[in-house]
Amino acid sequence: MLGRVISSSRRLLVPALLTVGFAAVGCSSSVPVAAPSPEGASARQCRALQEELPRTVDGLERGTADPVSDFTAVWGDPAVRLRCGVDKPAVLTPGSEHYNPGADAAEVNGVEWLFEKQDDGYRFTTVLRKTYVEVSVPEKYAPEVDVLTDLAAAVKKTVPAGV
Repeated sequence: MLGRVISSSRRLLVPALLTVGFAAVGCSSSVPVAAPSPEGASARQCRALQEELPRTVDGLERGTADPVSDFTAVWGDPAVRLRCGVDKPAVLTPGSEHYNPGADAAEVNGVEWLFEKQDDGYRFTTVLRKTYVEVSVPEKYAPEVDVLTDLAAAVKKTVPAGV
């Protein structure tokens, strides 16, 4: 009789532990992303961009940014991070110690992007758009620029060209 009780307890305990384990994994699936604080037209453009962003980029599924914001999005693990409404990049700001008027930029599907090598991948920031959109791509996804092809249509639709 005692053997049956232990066996029954184990049968109940294992599913309970698995449920707790899955809940813990689910809780940890959000990705920390510093949310910018755009205002006015930039905030409206970022909210519109949020509505147009694809469910996948370069085959990576969209995740949940922490905190949840109209100005951030993430895909994959490690995460590709998008932030909309960021400040003008320092390399484009005269007087900044990082100012570089010859900074590298490229067009991807009709959107111009500044690209900056980071410790673990690249940071891409839109240029020649009314609002700056920044995308950080881990080197695991090299060539990192591939992510931008899936984002270009949403950016073109929601963030007007201009300076």
